[in-house]
Amino acid sequence: MLILNKTILISNVAIANAKTESRIADLFLEGGKIAEIGESLSREADFHIDGNGENWVVMPGFIDVHIHGSSGFDTMDATSEALNGLASSLPREGTTSFLATTMTQSDEAISKALQTASAFQADEQQAEMLGVHLEGPFISPEMAGAQPLEYIMAPSLSLFEKWQELSGKRIKQITIAPEADPNMEFIRTLSANGVVASIGHSNASFEKVQEAIAAGAKQVTHLYNQMSPFHHRNPGVVGAAFLEEGLAVELIADFVHSHQQSVRLAYQQIGASRLILITDAMRAKGLVPGTYDLGGQDVQVSERDARLPNGALAGSILTMETAAKNVKAITHCTWPELAAMTSANAAIQLGLENKGVIATGKDADLVILDGDANVLLTICRGNIAFAKDELQ
Repeated sequence: MLILNKTILISNVAIANAKTESRIADLFLEGGKIAEIGESLSREADFHIDGNGENWVVMPGFIDVHIHGSSGFDTMDATSEALNGLASSLPREGTTSFLATTMTQSDEAISKALQTASAFQADEQQAEMLGVHLEGPFISPEMAGAQPLEYIMAPSLSLFEKWQELSGKRIKQITIAPEADPNMEFIRTLSANGVVASIGHSNASFEKVQEAIAAGAKQVTHLYNQMSPFHHRNPGVVGAAFLEEGLAVELIADFVHSHQQSVRLAYQQIGASRLILITDAMRAKGLVPGTYDLGGQDVQVSERDARLPNGALAGSILTMETAAKNVKAITHCTWPELAAMTSANAAIQLGLENKGVIATGKDADLVILDGDANVLLTICRGNIAFAKDELQ
């Protein structure tokens, strides 16, 4: 079902916002915005959704700040068709906006992907592309993971400026290893330009991470994976992610990249106010097992994970819906906490005032979940982009 440019009344649902108590209320959506919130709204609408007695929860639409691909498409394909395919596939998992994520590749390949991204605008039934996340190439070869070693390079301000220009200033986040930026000049420049410097693919010491934070780094890329681990004599990037309150922390909650008890540990010690659930998904998400491509490398995809021939994980096939379900099940977090981890925290990091919260005047990016966190309906900028069969 696709409802475009219509007024929508959602009644008798639990509204879950970060840092507030859930409450039963009605929502009236008009012109892509949340026009009114209240109890027993008597508004005429083109479409009415009644959650009375169904134990439904409405949350801000999921924001995935780290996703390479889905449904056979990848950001590095550098085509409008790929970005269209990616944006079209995401509402079914509750995602209403995302950062198209590149990977470590040649200047030419990254430039082409950025040029394509500069011109892309999602339509009404698609998740909105908020910008681009550059994952590399300014990372540590010691923590490359599935990032091709031959394209890893030292941070370059001139290259960043060139790429930012090519992208139409749509680069919003860059994963960087701080030890590759000894004077922290690159991180300082990112911070000054409103770009999130996210520490990842890094073998940095705890002290080096502290230097990066002082220079403006404010996030950690996929906790536990491809970073210096915690050791009692060298806490590393993992230790910094746990202890440094100024860092938001990405987490891949597929129970493959992170054991379920490691996810629970992160929730208990870092807390819902700093965690950002991501998918780090590659093009095989939503497709059958088989051999797929990631940055020119063959990836063997099973029903559980995606791996290079050497066994290294190569992104995921995780959906945001499954990430939310997994975290809810293992942590028993509240709905407002889940709203923080799936949307609000990402919106804060990216400086998005109109997303990540359900409030009058904000973007009508919403997801309705049942009591088990299954996605029932997704609304992108006031348009119903996905609905389960029973709501058709």
